[in-house]
Amino acid sequence: MADKIHIFDTTLRDGEQVPGCQLNREEKIQVAQALERLGVDIIEAGFPVSSPGDFDSVVAIAGAVDDVTVCGLTRAVENDIIVAAEALKGANRPRIHTGIGASDFHIKHKFKSTREKILERGVAAVKLARNYTDDIEFYAEDAGRADNEFLARLIEAVISAGATVVNIPDTTGYCLPEMYGAKIKYLRDNVPNIDKAIISCHCHNDLGLATANSIAGVQNGARQVECTINGIGERAGNTSLEEVAMVIKVHSALNCYTDIVSPELSGISKMVSRLMRMPVQPNKAIVGRNAFAHSSGIHQDGVLKNRENYEILAPEDVGVDSSEIILTARSGKAALNHHLERLGFDLSKETLSNVYTKFLLMADSKKNIEDRDLTDLMKSLEISIN
Repeated sequence: MADKIHIFDTTLRDGEQVPGCQLNREEKIQVAQALERLGVDIIEAGFPVSSPGDFDSVVAIAGAVDDVTVCGLTRAVENDIIVAAEALKGANRPRIHTGIGASDFHIKHKFKSTREKILERGVAAVKLARNYTDDIEFYAEDAGRADNEFLARLIEAVISAGATVVNIPDTTGYCLPEMYGAKIKYLRDNVPNIDKAIISCHCHNDLGLATANSIAGVQNGARQVECTINGIGERAGNTSLEEVAMVIKVHSALNCYTDIVSPELSGISKMVSRLMRMPVQPNKAIVGRNAFAHSSGIHQDGVLKNRENYEILAPEDVGVDSSEIILTARSGKAALNHHLERLGFDLSKETLSNVYTKFLLMADSKKNIEDRDLTDLMKSLEISIN
């Protein structure tokens, strides 16, 4: 039987930390409701103690969605947890997400502490949070660079204290997929009570490996992935929600599924891009403008014969109307004929060859070939619609 992968969306928390991408309360509610329609399981709505505005937004989001868990981030600090619990009072399914650094680098240089004291603080934070809700997620910050033996001790302790989800962040995007996957496997094999909690992946994209690392985590037993729309987030961003959802959908060998309604992906991608004023790169996987566009002659001919020659996803699966055959100087006769037939021209092979020669001259001088250019070309050659 396939296992469900819970999708934890942090667009409104980690994603909103990108400079210039801040949203107002109404915009956050709009995104949260779109995320609920998309089928995410958890929305991390913000960091309530960080500002009055963030507190109010978490309160508003908690009251604006019905069938999704609403999560508030805290540090392992008493006041953070109390404030988050207050902000989440109106949520049907509240979750407190608390934690502390787990790597020796963070322990020594950020907290100026010791492993034992960090472990004690983590346990105390979880116990306090359990006074407010039964759904507690614990993050072991910088777990990607943490010593596995200490990390296992920390995870065992916080699960014993009441954590129901344990988040293993590759905070700096340091890990290679095999390293991150091995870390998740180590925890599964060496934490005696690991079956009492869900393991979660939270990977950053500093080396471009966030999605690969998250999938490696899933392959080794993680059953929650933390991600953002369009992969936005601190520095080089977070794991991309749309990539994780479609990797799991395409690769049945993973024996997993999500509840993501994939035809909603294109629409919410555009919404987040517009509201956060952060354009999506054209070659972005799944939701980029060119994700289903073909411009080289070999690819165009293959797609026109059978889409699956060069597409492993149907564009409709992610909310895109159709593939695009883009005319450029690299296009072949098949692509040109496709567009001419669409415009009503039915040409013999000989006539098409003559038109194609003229087309290449035009394409060499114009970056974008539009319908108007084609009709002008046919008019100059005195060829009429059949």
